[in-house]
Amino acid sequence: MRIPKLLRTSSFRLTTAYAALFSVSAAILFVLVYSGTTHYMEVELDTAIASDITEFQDIFETRGIEALIREIRARGRQADNANMAYLLQSPTNAALAGNMPPQKRSSRLFETRIPASFSPDRPARRIRARSVALSDGNTLFVGVETASLIDMQSVILRAFAFSFGITLLLAFVGGIMMSRNLLLHVERVSQTGRDIMAGNLSLRIPVRGVDDEFDHLATSLNLMLEQMERLIESMRQVSNDIAHDLRTPLNRLRQRLERTQRTEHSAQWLRAAICTSITEVDAILDTFSALLRIAQIESATSTPEPRNVDLSEVLDTVVEIYQPSAEEKRQSLAGRITRNLTATGDRELLAQMVSNLVENAIRHSPEGAAIAVTAAHGAAGIEVVVADSGPGIPAAERDKVFRRFYRLEASRSTPGNGLGLSLVAAIAERHQIAIALEDDQPGLRVRLTFPPAGEPADRSAEAA
Repeated sequence: MRIPKLLRTSSFRLTTAYAALFSVSAAILFVLVYSGTTHYMEVELDTAIASDITEFQDIFETRGIEALIREIRARGRQADNANMAYLLQSPTNAALAGNMPPQKRSSRLFETRIPASFSPDRPARRIRARSVALSDGNTLFVGVETASLIDMQSVILRAFAFSFGITLLLAFVGGIMMSRNLLLHVERVSQTGRDIMAGNLSLRIPVRGVDDEFDHLATSLNLMLEQMERLIESMRQVSNDIAHDLRTPLNRLRQRLERTQRTEHSAQWLRAAICTSITEVDAILDTFSALLRIAQIESATSTPEPRNVDLSEVLDTVVEIYQPSAEEKRQSLAGRITRNLTATGDRELLAQMVSNLVENAIRHSPEGAAIAVTAAHGAAGIEVVVADSGPGIPAAERDKVFRRFYRLEASRSTPGNGLGLSLVAAIAERHQIAIALEDDQPGLRVRLTFPPAGEPADRSAEAA
C-alpha cells in the first residue's frame, strides 16, 4: 500500500521523530515518578509498621502477654486503625488476637491478602506486613493496607497514559498540518518552476512577506531567476546581433570570392582580392575574439587574483599611446591625472577599459574636438572621467549602448562591431566600478567611480 504524500514529507518525519523523542523522555519521567512515589509511600507504610511493632514489643516486655493481647484487640476495634492489621500467633499457628488470619512466619516484609470471608463487614484487602518472634515463642504480625499505594500508582499510571496519548495525537495532527503547509509552499515553487520551463521567464516565486525561511529562500531563488532571465535575454540578443552583424561581411566575402572564381584576373588583382578577403576575415575573427573576451571577463576565469594597481601610471600610458591617433584627426587629447592613485584589480583589464573609452571618443568625435582624461579622488572613491566635445549620446540611448553589437549608427557604415562599450561594461562589473554617462554640453562625459583600494564596494556597474 502506497503511503500518502502528506505522510512522506520531511516535516512529518521530523515531527514524528520529535514525538518519539518526547515519548521516550515522558516514559523515563514516568518511570522516575512512579518508582519514586512508590518508594516514598512504601517507606511511609514500613515506618508505620515498624512503629507499631516497637510499641507492641515494649508492652510485651514491660506488662506481659495478656496486656499485649488486650492492646491488640483494642486497636483492632479503633476506627483510626482501620487500615492496620494485627495478629498474635502461637507456635502452633493459632490466632491469639488480631484481625488477620494465621500467617507463615517471615523475618522480612511481605504482602498478603485478607479475604472478605475473614471480615464479613469489610471487603478483601491487600496488606503489607512484617513479623517478629517474641521471647515466649509467639509471633507478632503487624500490617498496613496498601490501598493508598495502589490508588496512587493507578492515578500516576492513568495521568501518564492520558498525557502520552494526547501527546501522540497532537504530534500526529501537528505533523499533518505542518506537512500540509510545507507541501503548499513546495507546490507553489514547483508550479512556478514548471511555468518557467514552459517559457514564461517573467514569473517569480510568491513571497508572503512574513520574513521566514521560505521568504528568504523565495527571495534568493527570485534573484537567481532574474539573473537567468537577463542572461537568456542577453544570449538571445547576442545570437540575433551576431546573425545580423556577421551576415553582411560574410555575404560580401562570399560575393568577392565568387566574382574572383568566375572571372580571370591578373595575379596582382587576385592578390588584392585575397588581401581584402583576409581583412574581412580578420574583422570577423576580431568580433568573435571580442565576444570571447567579454565572456571570459564576465565568468571571472581569465583574470588573476586582483592586486593594487598604480592607476595614475595606467592612465598616463593610455593617454600617451592614443595621442598620435588623436593628432591624425587633428584632435587634442589631454590628461589631468592626480598622482599616486591606486585601484584594486587587473592592470591589463583596467588599461583595456580606459583605452576603449578613449578610442571611442577619438573615433566618434569630429576633427578639432577636445578629448580629456581626468582622474582624482572623489566622495565615493577615485573618479576617472573621459570627456569629449563630439556629438555625444542622446539620453534615450544611454541605457542601450553597453549592449553587445548596439550601435547608434543604424547604417553601420563606420568601422567597428559594437562591442567596445560592452567590453567596458564587463570589465567595470568585474571590478565593481560604477559607470555613468553624462552630457558634456557638447559631447559626452563617461564617469568611472572606483571603489577604494582594498575595499571593493558592493555595487554593480550601471549605465545612467
